[in-house]
Amino acid sequence: MSELHSTSRFSDRVDDYVLYRPDYPPALLNWLQREQGVDISWRVADIGAGTGISSKMFLDAGFRVTAVEPNAPMRSAAELWLEAYAEFEAVDGRADATGLDDASVDLVTVAQAFHWFDEQATHREFARILRPGGLAAIWWNSRRLTGTRFLEGYEALLQKFGTDYVSVAERYADDAQMRAWFGSGYRGSASFEHGQRLNFEALRGRLMSSSYAPKAGDPQHEPMLQALRELFDTCAEHGTVSFDYDTRIFAGHLV
Repeated sequence: MSELHSTSRFSDRVDDYVLYRPDYPPALLNWLQREQGVDISWRVADIGAGTGISSKMFLDAGFRVTAVEPNAPMRSAAELWLEAYAEFEAVDGRADATGLDDASVDLVTVAQAFHWFDEQATHREFARILRPGGLAAIWWNSRRLTGTRFLEGYEALLQKFGTDYVSVAERYADDAQMRAWFGSGYRGSASFEHGQRLNFEALRGRLMSSSYAPKAGDPQHEPMLQALRELFDTCAEHGTVSFDYDTRIFAGHLV
């Protein structure tokens, strides 16, 4: 995905990303532990960890986590946010060149970032760093595009104002692609409902955390925010709107 500058395109979005991007549903980690045998004794390598949202989920549960993130501002934000966790470290690395030792981790995780990776090179690298019998788990929050007036209006807003939205939006793999990526090591998948209740300031921050939202100084920036305000005023209930997701997870061994 080099043409989309995947390792740098969020560098000027870090503050909004930290504050307004969603976390992941607790049911996801419960599924990994209950259905896939993941244990808190396992060492986790969180690849494309960004600002540390997924890393924090594991740290809060007692895991030891190494976050691998090539974007320096995002990695620094994760280090600052998670500095109180003794079991956390962040390293500069990519999905296809993590810098981790052979067979050094029990669980490789990717939250939200998989669609930026070179899939074949990533498969080789994950297989290298996982111990024999180790597990890879890949998931993402997929924003619902329809179902409410707000969701449909927000999608229309992105289609109108997003700088390269059509190129990068909803580029997640489908079930068949993920099963093929895992191959014979595929162990299963699950889906969970998730969401955020956002007031206007949080909705604005959520929009501006997206790499395709035109920033201040762009001629589309102010018209976009005005359209967002109008959408919010039309759809808000008790001062918030519901930003709804389906969280999809896939897990398996890499052989």
